[in-house]
Amino acid sequence: MQKVEVPVDSGLKEDLVLGDPTAPRFVLWGGGLKPVPSNLADLPFFDLMSFPGKLRAGFGALGLRPPPPDREESVEEFVRRNLGDEVFERLIEPFCSGVYAGDPSKLSMKAAFGKVWKLEQNGGSIISGAIKAIQEKNSSTKPPRDPRLPKPKGQTVGSFRKGQAMLPNAISKRLGSRVKLSWKLLSISKLKNRGYKLTYETPNGTANLETKAVVMTVPSYVASDLLRPLSLEAADALSKFYYPPVAAVSVSYPKEAIRADRLIDGELKGFGQLHPRSQGVETLGTIYSSSLFPNRAPPGRVLLLNYIGGATNPGILSKTESQIVESVDRDLRKMLINPNAVDPLTLGVKVWPRAIPQFLVGHLDILDDAKDALKYGGFAGMFLGGNYVSGVALGRCVESAYDVADNVSSFLSQGVYNMKKTLIMEAAVEEQPLRAAAGSSKGKILGTTLARHDPEYSHSQSI
Repeated sequence: MQKVEVPVDSGLKEDLVLGDPTAPRFVLWGGGLKPVPSNLADLPFFDLMSFPGKLRAGFGALGLRPPPPDREESVEEFVRRNLGDEVFERLIEPFCSGVYAGDPSKLSMKAAFGKVWKLEQNGGSIISGAIKAIQEKNSSTKPPRDPRLPKPKGQTVGSFRKGQAMLPNAISKRLGSRVKLSWKLLSISKLKNRGYKLTYETPNGTANLETKAVVMTVPSYVASDLLRPLSLEAADALSKFYYPPVAAVSVSYPKEAIRADRLIDGELKGFGQLHPRSQGVETLGTIYSSSLFPNRAPPGRVLLLNYIGGATNPGILSKTESQIVESVDRDLRKMLINPNAVDPLTLGVKVWPRAIPQFLVGHLDILDDAKDALKYGGFAGMFLGGNYVSGVALGRCVESAYDVADNVSSFLSQGVYNMKKTLIMEAAVEEQPLRAAAGSSKGKILGTTLARHDPEYSHSQSI
C-alpha cells in the first residue's frame, strides 16, 4: 500500500478519489466493444472468446501445454504457449499496447510481467503457481494495516479531486526549499574521498554540490549521457533501452454523441477500452475519464483520454497535433461515437517522442550489466532508479523508490561515512515538480535536490 501512503503522507487523503473496482473494461473485437473478464473464473461467461479458445486457455493454465523453452520468452511466446492464440490476440496483445505501448512479440515476459512468469516457474503451471502463491501469502505474517489509509472494495485506480497534479504539488510543498526547480545537471565527477561532485546550471548561474550518494531517476538515455565520462560500460548498457513515441489526447464530446448501445442507464460507464492492432485502428486505447472520477466534465459532456503511437506505430512523430486528433476522432467513430456527431472539443495533446521504456527480451540482463559496471567499477553510492528499473506502473515506481531510499539510507549509515546524510533525487520534469518521491521504510519522504537535465523530457504515464 506504499503507493497510497505517499498521497496520505503528503496531506491528500481527503482529496484522493478511487475509481469503481467493478467498472467494466472493454476490448475492440469484430467491430464491437466486448467486456473483458476480470479474472479467469469469469472467462466462461464472456463472449470475447470462442468456446474452443476458452477450453484451450483453461487446459493450458492447468498445465496441459508445451513445456517452456530453455531461453527467455517474449510475451507473445509465453501466452500463446500457455493460454492459446485467442487469449493472446484478444486480451494480452491489447493489454501490452495499453500498459507499455509495446510490441508483445519483442517484450520479455520475465521482465514485463514477472509476477505471471513466476507462477509457471514456481508451480509448474499458471494455476498451480497461483495456488501456491495464495497459500504462501496466507501462511505469512501480514503487517498491520495503517489505519490512515483508505479501504478500496477491490483493485482499482486512483486520482485526486483536482487531477494528478495535486500529488507532485503537495510533495513539492512538503519538501519546501529542498526541491530545486529548473536546475539542469550538467556533469557528475568523482571526488577523491569517494563522493561525487555535481555541476548544475541554475537560474542564478552554475552551482556545484558535493554528495556521498546520487540517485538517478531520469530516463536511461539521459543517465547514459551523464555517466559516459565516468563509465563507458554503464553508459553503453543504458543506451540500449528503447522508448517509442506516444501521444496523449484529451477530447470531450456531448453525451448525445455516444452511441446508444454503449450507454448503460443513459450513461457512459466503465474504465475504458483497448484496441488490438489487428482491428484496424491507430489508437491504442481510451480511458473514460469522466466516468471514472467526479468533476472531470460538465453536465452533458464526457471526457475521453486517448493514447496513440507506441512501438507498433512510431509514425505519429511525423503528424501534426491536429492530424493526431483527427486520427483519434476517426477511430472513436468506428465503435464509440456516432459517425455523424459534432467534432470533439480538444482539451490537450501531448506528444512524448520517447515515452515508455520497452522491457524487451534481454532487458534484465542489460540492466544488470549497467548496475554491475557501477558496482564493480568503483562507483559506490551511485543508484539507478526510475521506470526502466522498476516497471512502468506508478505503483511499481513508488514501491521501488522506497526500496532505493532504504538502500541509500543503509549505504550512508556505514561507518566509513560520518558526514551529513544526503539524498540527491535527480528527476526531470516539465509541468509537474515531482512525479514520485522516494520514501523511507517508515513512510517519511526524503530528498534535498530536484534537478532537471533534459528540457524535452517529461515523465510518461502508463495507460
